[in-house]
Amino acid sequence: MSHPLPPDAAKPANFLRTLIEREVNEGVYAQRPWGGSPGDAAHHAAGGPDPAPVRLRFPPEPNGYLHIGHAKSICLNFGLARDFGGVCHLRFDDTNPEKEEQEYVDAIVEMVHWLGWSWQANGTEHLYYASHYFDFMYRAAEVLVGRGLAYVDEQSAEAMRANRGDFTTPGTNSPWRDRSVEENLARFREMRDGQHADGSMVLRAKIDMASPNINLRDPALYRIKRAHHHNTGDRWCIYPMYAYAHPIEDALENITHSICTLEFEDQRPWYDWLLARLVEGGLLNAPAPKQHEFGRLNLTYVITSKRKLKALVDEGHVNGWDDPRMPTLAGMRRRGYTPEAVRKFAEDTGASKTNIWVDYAVLDGALRADLEGKAARAMAVIAPIPLKLINWDTLYGAGHIEPCSAPAHPQHPALGQRQFGLGPAVWIERDDFAELPTKGFFRLFPGNKVRLKYGMVVECTGCEKDADGRITAVLANVVPDTKSGTPGADAVKVKGTITWVGVHDGIAATLNLYDRLFSEPQPDAGGRDFREALNPASKTVVQGFVEPSLAAVPPDQRFQFERHGYFVTDRIDHAPGAPVFNRITGLKDGWAK
Repeated sequence: MSHPLPPDAAKPANFLRTLIEREVNEGVYAQRPWGGSPGDAAHHAAGGPDPAPVRLRFPPEPNGYLHIGHAKSICLNFGLARDFGGVCHLRFDDTNPEKEEQEYVDAIVEMVHWLGWSWQANGTEHLYYASHYFDFMYRAAEVLVGRGLAYVDEQSAEAMRANRGDFTTPGTNSPWRDRSVEENLARFREMRDGQHADGSMVLRAKIDMASPNINLRDPALYRIKRAHHHNTGDRWCIYPMYAYAHPIEDALENITHSICTLEFEDQRPWYDWLLARLVEGGLLNAPAPKQHEFGRLNLTYVITSKRKLKALVDEGHVNGWDDPRMPTLAGMRRRGYTPEAVRKFAEDTGASKTNIWVDYAVLDGALRADLEGKAARAMAVIAPIPLKLINWDTLYGAGHIEPCSAPAHPQHPALGQRQFGLGPAVWIERDDFAELPTKGFFRLFPGNKVRLKYGMVVECTGCEKDADGRITAVLANVVPDTKSGTPGADAVKVKGTITWVGVHDGIAATLNLYDRLFSEPQPDAGGRDFREALNPASKTVVQGFVEPSLAAVPPDQRFQFERHGYFVTDRIDHAPGAPVFNRITGLKDGWAK
């Protein structure tokens, strides 16, 4: 598996790790055979002992793009499999042809790989599809019908819903519940053969309509739906329900621990009932998988509902699924998040038996911790105004450019120096000048001295204005013999240091200043319209300048722009001669109270 842990690496404790460790030590699954690929009991019985002490799976439905919530499940399943020397499968739960597309399959594969995980183990590519098991699922359904454990129900959807009861009222048996095995089998085969209309009947398990657990009140197993499937085409006109298919998929793949979020806790009795019946019938390997639930991770200032995310895209609030403001992994990658930071965030938030809320600042903190040691430094000016050094030509002569340098990374001298020049005019930040400074302002104002970082000390003499009184340039004199790194440079003391980019060698760049998409910690709390919490300042596009060391950097390169934060060259829009940088995050949490 990817990301082997060093021998002394501390593994975060959680109840899932404790449970798996106990069962591995007890040999709960040690005697299970493995047929080399997913299959029924006979297939596995023909194989040798399973080389994997544990098997887990990440089972997304390919009906949308993965988001930060999925990253938690990905890292939990793949991480636990790695830590116990096991295998984690990537499986597509593609049982709903109406909402699933190959585009989503490809995007999911790409994002799991981007996070750094692999489903290759023991010489096998463990990439599977629920739709590959449709034949077995149908066969298993016929076995359930043959044992009197399933029946075809011809009630309308409304009648089925009404007869299901609620938490205080038991359900009512279907009028079709007691017909013979032969009738049910014939009817089910007619469903399969396309002899009945969509929605006209379903296959249901026969359990207990009075069960206090509504999930055991004869759950549906198959429905009629004529829809083209991305994988099986038009072969089937009946499709298994997710709750029926998912346990079977786990069992066919020899999964040991089926990890899911808490909303599936009430489904566990059904999961166990179904697998127990199919193991009894000799169809599935034993012991069967067990389901274990953990609390969902909720991140403030984020929504993860696929329906709501799709609305953001469809209504033009964002520019596609990979918009850098989106919580999709594709959007986070384009924003500049690193897979290492996402994995660290997922690991640090652990796994508990309760749903938790985590502040977005925790994710950004993991990102900053990762970027601090990686991102090369550079200077950029985001809101430029020229600073004219009016005595430059007198001191150095017309056309002179003074070479300057700075470390590419202060913690990594081996990365060398970046080079740029100081000339008679430089770009500075507009808010680095104040004609009438407030108390505590130590940057440029008439009569004050500051250091141009890595350059010289300058003394402000005033500014230029246009006919409307707007400041168009700042004026200053260079203080001689104050170049950084030269003898006597510190003889002139200043309280302020500002970043700059030379007018002569600065690179014009588009800078996308991204912020949180929502201005409220829980945008859809209480059922309110999440659109009302959209942050109008979530994206600001400015034209600025960056130092010449960034003239030819490729897409997907991260930098720390000194004073401004972390930026990345956009993976799509960035091009030589037309650089585009996305702000990933600031140097500190700008939302801190």
